[in-house]
Amino acid sequence: MKTFSKFLDIKKEVKDALENNIPIVALESTIISHGMPYPQNVEMAKKVEKIIRAEGAVPATIAIMNGKIKIGLTNEDLETLASAEYVAKVSRRDVAKIVANKSLGATTVASTMICAEMAGIKFFVTGGIGGVHRGFENTLDISADLEELAQTNVTVICAGAKAILDLPRTMEYLETHGVSVVGYQTKVLPAFFTRTSDIKLQNHVKDEVELAQMIYVKDQLQLKGGVLVANPIPEKDSLDADYINSIINKAIKQSFIDGIEGKDVTPYLLKTIVEGTEGKSLIANLALVYNNAKVGARLAKAYFEISNNQ
Repeated sequence: MKTFSKFLDIKKEVKDALENNIPIVALESTIISHGMPYPQNVEMAKKVEKIIRAEGAVPATIAIMNGKIKIGLTNEDLETLASAEYVAKVSRRDVAKIVANKSLGATTVASTMICAEMAGIKFFVTGGIGGVHRGFENTLDISADLEELAQTNVTVICAGAKAILDLPRTMEYLETHGVSVVGYQTKVLPAFFTRTSDIKLQNHVKDEVELAQMIYVKDQLQLKGGVLVANPIPEKDSLDADYINSIINKAIKQSFIDGIEGKDVTPYLLKTIVEGTEGKSLIANLALVYNNAKVGARLAKAYFEISNNQ
């Protein structure tokens, strides 16, 4: 028995899927507790799970509750995360402390990857990953998400790195650490709220079957680290680049003035951007998450069809 097993609380639906080789898609919980306001956050969480089930996969939202890493949450759990007065934002460095203290914790991209791998889940859907923050030369602020992608064997489906980040430096970091960044039906890196950027991608695929085959071969070769799937926001939901970038730049300048640092930066910026766009960024954020859920579930299903036929 693996020593971490006693700390895992796997929901019956997820446990049955693991035992019967049914595709599973992990979901983070920081997007619920820190990424969106209530009640949109809990509505989003329930809808994402519904989309994944409709595509033939099983959703497994992950969080830390009562000294356990919960793999798959009930509706009551989702409500707790969405409305609790204080929920810890848990990255790799925080996992042991939050579990040991039996605190309420929401998992980031990094810690969701860790917990998903513990449970044997290969695919994980999120909105956007963290990365190298703008002003890095002064703050040295790099998200732990990037290091996790370099060492943890989970495929992450997202709409690119969050637009508040330094995208060229983020891509440079991932390249240096050997992380495969694959464009899903795109040859350039999507920029979260917008479909395109100036950053060309070396790897791109036309559909989930081609991508699943690549990931299957990677696993068979036992190559360490995750795969980052860059899936653009649907065209009808994409925001104008000049419009959103001007609001992002104002929000970043204000964060420096307000002295926002560390793990508080991203929630602060996302909240400020929602206010600056009068809610338009939140609508776009929801749309890209739903789109990622659809693609992620189809990818997981395609992967299991390949692996089950070998």
